[in-house]
Amino acid sequence: MTNIIKRPLIALTGPTAVGKSELSIALAKEIGGAIISADSMQVYRYMDIGSAKIKVEQMQGIPHYLIDEFMPDEEFHVVKFQEYAKRYLEEIYANGQIPILVGGTGFYIQALLYDIDFTEQKEDKAYREELEVLAKEHGNEYLHRRLKEVDKVSAETIHPNNRKRLIRALEFYEKTGKRISEHNEAERKKESPYNYAYLVLNDDRAKIYERIDTRVDQMLEEGLIEEVKHLKEMGYTRDMVSMQGLGYKEILDYLNGNCTLEEAVYILKRDTRHFAKRQLTWFRRERDVIWIDKSEFFYDHEKILGQIKKELMERKII
Repeated sequence: MTNIIKRPLIALTGPTAVGKSELSIALAKEIGGAIISADSMQVYRYMDIGSAKIKVEQMQGIPHYLIDEFMPDEEFHVVKFQEYAKRYLEEIYANGQIPILVGGTGFYIQALLYDIDFTEQKEDKAYREELEVLAKEHGNEYLHRRLKEVDKVSAETIHPNNRKRLIRALEFYEKTGKRISEHNEAERKKESPYNYAYLVLNDDRAKIYERIDTRVDQMLEEGLIEEVKHLKEMGYTRDMVSMQGLGYKEILDYLNGNCTLEEAVYILKRDTRHFAKRQLTWFRRERDVIWIDKSEFFYDHEKILGQIKKELMERKII
């Protein structure tokens, strides 16, 4: 029996505002890498400030994939992410580079690392439309409560605002009688087709929260309100998945007169902190994770990079 040589894949993730982008550029330069974004918002065009999208000049010549690829009214979800990411992996390998998956959307990373099979999850349009109507009549919280009754684990990991994922989970249960969380857990236990390193960059919680607050203030200075106003003028509305992203729905509420700017900013900072907390909960549940705590390296960029390279060498990735 011949041993199949697995190709390398690095995932560099962590909570929002921890400093993934900067570190990923430095790592890519050191090891000859190319970056695939595992971020559910940076994939959309015209959504630059609110998504904290990396600027071209910050890329320092490192190829980046799955950034600015979709219009805000186009559907983008984990199945599409997996499809595009696999295609880009082939391109990166063909160029003799090492792919680095960078972003905070844990489900996307999981889907690619373990090659989760979504083929069972064919859509039931009639049931999906029925759930859409219920969400419009009673709100996303109603769907979230329904999901909690049949699949508590999924309800804990899916935010009430993420209508698409709520509907998908309820639809899966309706069609198969099985919980989507159990299906995904079984898929996740599969052996990865890649020789991978799953790196989670972390920091003291108070420091992450401080960075979140600073980042939101910076976004407002850079023109977040004007960005959302422009999207609104282009016809993009609150019921689109893209416009339900952090930074967009809050400012949209302010522009629509539902709250003051002060209230919108307070909600945005609070909900982003909650999001960071949920991200860390997700990563703690994952297996084979390599935690890189910035404070343990006294915030020395070179030492952090050195530790990552050591981990990659031990796994024969570099």
